Amino acid sequence: MKDIPRFAVVGHPNKGKSSIVSALAQDDSVQISDIPGTTKKRRIFPLKVDNKIIYELIDTPGFQRARSVLSYIDKKGLGAHEKFERINKFINENRNNPKFNDEIELLEPIMQGAGIIYVIDGSKPYGLEYESQMEILRFTGRASMALINMIGDEDYSLEWKNALNQYFKIVKKYNPLKAKFIDNIELLEAVSYLNEDWTKEVKNSILILKANHEEKIETTALMIAQNIANSITLTQKIKLKEKVATKKERELLKQKYQNKLISLEVKTQKDIEKLWHHNILQIEQDDLNILDNNLFSKQSQSIFGLSKNLLLLSGLTSGGLAGAGVDIAVGGSSLMAGSIIGATVGGVGAVFGYDKLANIKILGQKIGKKELEIGPIKNVNFPYILLNRSLFHAKIIINRSHALREKELLKSVESISEQFIDSKTRKQLEKLHTKFRKSNEAKDEDIEDYKLIILDILKKV
Repeated sequence: MKDIPRFAVVGHPNKGKSSIVSALAQDDSVQISDIPGTTKKRRIFPLKVDNKIIYELIDTPGFQRARSVLSYIDKKGLGAHEKFERINKFINENRNNPKFNDEIELLEPIMQGAGIIYVIDGSKPYGLEYESQMEILRFTGRASMALINMIGDEDYSLEWKNALNQYFKIVKKYNPLKAKFIDNIELLEAVSYLNEDWTKEVKNSILILKANHEEKIETTALMIAQNIANSITLTQKIKLKEKVATKKERELLKQKYQNKLISLEVKTQKDIEKLWHHNILQIEQDDLNILDNNLFSKQSQSIFGLSKNLLLLSGLTSGGLAGAGVDIAVGGSSLMAGSIIGATVGGVGAVFGYDKLANIKILGQKIGKKELEIGPIKNVNFPYILLNRSLFHAKIIINRSHALREKELLKSVESISEQFIDSKTRKQLEKLHTKFRKSNEAKDEDIEDYKLIILDILKKV
């Protein structure tokens, strides 16, 4: 099997090594903690695309006794050509010595050929104790780069650069908690020049990652398009015991409809999170707290819905003011909490009313029994609220670093109802919404057209 690029991420404890591994490996299973010494054993985290390993990141313990190790390696009278073997000798002689466990764990993969990514905290002052670590890494002879991770608010990066440039070919600032795809690509571009033996492989990895990124964005757009089409065209039925529906039967049907709409949105979100390898978000979604608002709440209306003027224009253009009946609101999940179920009559409700969603009607059957049916959705604003919620969620997921663990609460959010959708795009969308509203099942070609519109939006966010 062809050798793949491997990088050992090393440094002092609690400088963000594991966060950098998590971000670059796109793996939120990497254990991250503020407690020093959390990483006891080295662990390999491969970045895979289509089950093919592109490169490997090795998460290592931090240096604990660098000065002792350096005094062993840098023995008086040894030439530079002898120090590489001196490191191997140190590893072999101390492999079972718990005193040097951390140093053995981090040095061994480097001596086996891994490149070095040395991590420091640029928000803390430079200290002479770090020079022992850098000297040891220099003696390995491996290609190396240094990353300045700004963990705190202070900035000592200039004095760090002055020191690091004496030991490493490349020195870059890199914040793993805020790193986006383009930041990782730029870092890999720099890595590709560290060693000519892996330049071709790393550059090939970059091409694969870019293509995969584009593919995932397109798949995300398709997932959103399918969900919106399925939601707009959704109908639900229950069988009636009598010829006339009771209040209980109507409420039962409303609940069934509500639960289905909820499940469609939640499933789409989970599928998108899984696609982008954000598995931890299945447990905690505090950074998406704005989506906790009921789909038809006043908050969702102001944040995700179109303005009244645009709604009126859309309603008149699509015929949304005509034929409105008894509709319901949607709610009842962690993402749509605080349901308000109502029933009003009036065509304007199909445009402005968030309690106006879908008609309820009684259907006859040949054997004399009847069914109560609700749907498809007639509310003109519903697709835009659902689409904006979907785009908002997708934007966060696509740009979120896998190293991010903290709660990222969005305390103040301005209206984003027209952040993603301009006038030209809205007209294209409304034509498709009108088609969906007139059909019980969306056509594949219409979903494809909808996907292309969403894809164009996602490429801009």
